[in-house]
Amino acid sequence: MPPTPSVRCDSPSFKIGLALALIRFNKIHRPSPSSSSDAQRWKRKAKDRKLEILGLREELKQLEAFGSENEIEQLGTSVDFLVEFTDNILVKGEIGPSFATFSHQAIDFILASLKNLLSSQKDIELIEDIVNGLIMRLIRRMCAIPENDVSGSVNSDSDPQFCVQHLIRKLGNEPFVGQRILLSVSQKTSVVIDSLLLMDPFDDSFPCLHGNMFMMIELMEFLISDYVRSWISIEDFDARLLEEWVRSVIQARKVSELLESRNGLYTLYMERVVGELAKILSPLASQGKLDVDILSYMCG
Repeated sequence: MPPTPSVRCDSPSFKIGLALALIRFNKIHRPSPSSSSDAQRWKRKAKDRKLEILGLREELKQLEAFGSENEIEQLGTSVDFLVEFTDNILVKGEIGPSFATFSHQAIDFILASLKNLLSSQKDIELIEDIVNGLIMRLIRRMCAIPENDVSGSVNSDSDPQFCVQHLIRKLGNEPFVGQRILLSVSQKTSVVIDSLLLMDPFDDSFPCLHGNMFMMIELMEFLISDYVRSWISIEDFDARLLEEWVRSVIQARKVSELLESRNGLYTLYMERVVGELAKILSPLASQGKLDVDILSYMCG
């Protein structure tokens, strides 16, 4: 009899199998008719449980035949689900009770799939395209302007845009994703600042762009304080990508100075972001892992 394949508890295969088992468990463990005796009921439950375990074991075996192609397909499906889920909460303008459960499960599945795929060092360009697409779509939704709200307010935990920001922040735990988020959001910040420079402050959409600016700056600050130390502690971290997003963050600070006459808070917040970044990255410069000119520009 061939040995049962081992299944890692963080693998997508295990999670799918576990989900199937839970569904089956809930169906099996429904109240039995009162006319059944306790002995008959427990005997039936024991038999059903045995069949459940045997079925689950067989399903897990089949799921372990999955190759990288299937894993990439699962990653794409999870990405689409997460984006469509955020679309629903933005359309409704409110957060339902299932939001945290389903969105966090989707993110956990995405991060687990990425971990497996990146460890194989295959199809990296395709994976990068999927990740960049996810980031772009979520940032666009985070910065969406609700039809019934032009205040630009994003202070409530129940605000849909605030919740999308939280999802993006959670995805940043994975360095491959997080560094690309910082690159995208810093580039987007510079674009929004350019738009604000050319916009009439009395334009109806100005408050929303104003709110989006602070939301993006806040997201950068969260990612830097939460994750950058752990990213750079990885032995084979992507130094090229790090320098790319660091330069982009510095550029966003520089562009924000152009708005100082209108709102000095933009520059103040960006100075705080860059200052925190300089403090975290200074050891890399002394170790020769970061361009010294970049650090001096941050501190200058």
